[in-house]
Amino acid sequence: MAEIQIKPDTTLEDLIFANRNKAYGAYFLRQVYNKTVSRSTVLGVAIIGMALIGPTIYANLKPQEEKKKIVLANPLDIPPPPIDKDIPPPPPPPPPPPEMPQVSTTKFLPPEILPDEEVKTEEPPPTQAELKEAPAGDETIKGDPNAVEAVIDPGDGKKEEVVEVKPVEEEVFNVVEQQPEFPGGQAKMYQYLGKNIKYPSAAQRANVTGKVFLTFVVNTDGSIVNVETMKGIGFGCDEEAIRVIKTMPKWNPGKQSGRPVRVKYTLPVNFTLE
Repeated sequence: MAEIQIKPDTTLEDLIFANRNKAYGAYFLRQVYNKTVSRSTVLGVAIIGMALIGPTIYANLKPQEEKKKIVLANPLDIPPPPIDKDIPPPPPPPPPPPEMPQVSTTKFLPPEILPDEEVKTEEPPPTQAELKEAPAGDETIKGDPNAVEAVIDPGDGKKEEVVEVKPVEEEVFNVVEQQPEFPGGQAKMYQYLGKNIKYPSAAQRANVTGKVFLTFVVNTDGSIVNVETMKGIGFGCDEEAIRVIKTMPKWNPGKQSGRPVRVKYTLPVNFTLE
């Protein structure tokens, strides 16, 4: 291995790459490293400085925009809107009501009770004939003998309309404290149904059996209204069940808080063939 000769201008790169291939890229990079770092530092400082002071320079070099002064207009200086000639003028005011002729009256005041010393002699009360010609008033006035006394309507002049008040229909309850009941109870009710229902001939020929569910309302007096079919079996059975329900005697009405009320009731009517 050859000895390394150190000279005054020998650099660190010369010592490291002594007896080595200096054509290799690492030797060149080490030679230009310090210059590259210096250039990069200067360039970075310049870029940062321009970023910091650039907006200030731009603001100083940019021409200032003229600020427009806003002036509020005086409402008194605004001219009035043009008058539309097509608008018709307002209608004239209505004429004053005709003056009523003065009606003759006779002074007649109710008697006033005073002590004896304060009683003053007054003119006697008017006779019936005088009151017939001139009605009583606060003072005696001689008016037009042909004038007729006007009757003033205290209302606004409109004819009063008679409004018929419809009776308020009572509420129909579905569930109450005391349910309505057929006179004598359910046993009597089913006896009544079995005795009065006539099996329709069409249902007998078709051998139809089943239950017809009916709903109706028991009024406060026990009468039955609004009989309707919820579920039927047809062949005349529905109509026969409705007929018998409508012919029932009055029930014992249902009660809520101790008073009779209208109650909706559901009843099944059974049709069976023996």
